[in-house]
Amino acid sequence: MELHSRRAETALMTAAHLPPTTHAARAVPAAPLGRALCAMVTPFTTSGALDLDGAQLLADRLVAEGCEGLVLSGTTGESPTTSDAEKAALVEAVREAVDGRASVVAGVGSSDTAHTAELALRAEKAGADGLLVVTPYYSRPPQEAVEAHFRAVADVSGLPVVLYDIPGRTGTRIEPDTMLRLADHPRIVAVKDCAYDLLGSAKVMANCDLAYYTGCDEFVLPLYALGGAGYISTVANVAPRGLRAIVDAFDAGDTAAAARGQRQLTELIELMMASGLPGAVTAKALLGALGLPAGPVRAPLLPAGREAVDGLLAAYEALGGALPAGAVQRVVSIGDQTPL
Repeated sequence: MELHSRRAETALMTAAHLPPTTHAARAVPAAPLGRALCAMVTPFTTSGALDLDGAQLLADRLVAEGCEGLVLSGTTGESPTTSDAEKAALVEAVREAVDGRASVVAGVGSSDTAHTAELALRAEKAGADGLLVVTPYYSRPPQEAVEAHFRAVADVSGLPVVLYDIPGRTGTRIEPDTMLRLADHPRIVAVKDCAYDLLGSAKVMANCDLAYYTGCDEFVLPLYALGGAGYISTVANVAPRGLRAIVDAFDAGDTAAAARGQRQLTELIELMMASGLPGAVTAKALLGALGLPAGPVRAPLLPAGREAVDGLLAAYEALGGALPAGAVQRVVSIGDQTPL
C-alpha cells in the first residue's frame, strides 16, 4: 500500500512539471522565399511550343491552392529542353500572373559557369525574385571548383541564390563543408536539398543560417522538423493543399496531424517520384488528366503509359481528389503522345 502511495505521489509530482497537452505553435524558421514552393511544370501546347497562357493559368491555380512560391525551369520544368528565351519569357508570364502573391524563382543552372551567369542576369531582368542554381553536371568538378562556380553566379546579380544539391542527377555533391563556406556569401541564402543525407543537412543547419528546402517530397516533414524552411515540391503541382497542410499543422504545434498528412501522401509521392518515371512525366500526366495546363513532355522524355496513368489517378482519387469525366482519355489527347 505504501509503495502504491509513493508511486502515486511521484506521478503527481512528475505531471506537475510536464508541459500542457494543448498544442503550442512553434517559432517558424526563416523562409526567404516562402515555405511552400512548387517546382512547377513548364506547360507546352500539343505541338510542343511553350504555352505561356497555360503557364499563367497553372501558376494562378497553384498560388490560390496554397503555394507561396513557384520555382520555374528546374528539373520538373524540363529546363534542359527549353531555350534561354523561353526561360525568360516564362518568368515574365508567371510573374505577371502571380502579381506579387508568391515568389518566383528561376532555375538558371547549367554545366557552364559563364552560361549560368548569363541566365541569372536574364532572369533578374525578367523579374525573378530568386535564382535556383544547380551544381554543374557531368564534368564532376572538385569541391573547390563547385564553390567557385556558385560564388561567380551569386556575384553577377542582385538576386538571392538557392543552391540546388542533387548529386543523383549531377554526379557531384555539394559537401556540407562547402555549404558552410558558401553560407558567408550575402546572396547565397538557401538550399534545395535532394542529397538524401539528413545528417549532413542537420550539420549545415546547425552551423549557419542557410534556409533548407527539401526537394524530396517524402522528406517534407522530416526536414521541416529539423528546422528546415519548407519544401520545393513536384507533387505540389497536383496536391498543393495536401503538402501545405503538413507545414501548417507543424507550425501550429499539431505534430500528429502533420505526420498524418505526410503519411497520407505516401502512395502519390511514390508513384510520382519513385516509380521509375521522371516527375515531369508523372506530374504532366496527372495535370492533363485533370484538365489543367501541362501539355506533352519534350523529348527525350516520353509520356506515361496507361498503367502508370491509372495508378496515378487512383492515388489522387484516394486522397479525395475529384476526377473529371474522361480523365484518362484526356491524357490520350495531349498531342496523341500517351501510349495507352
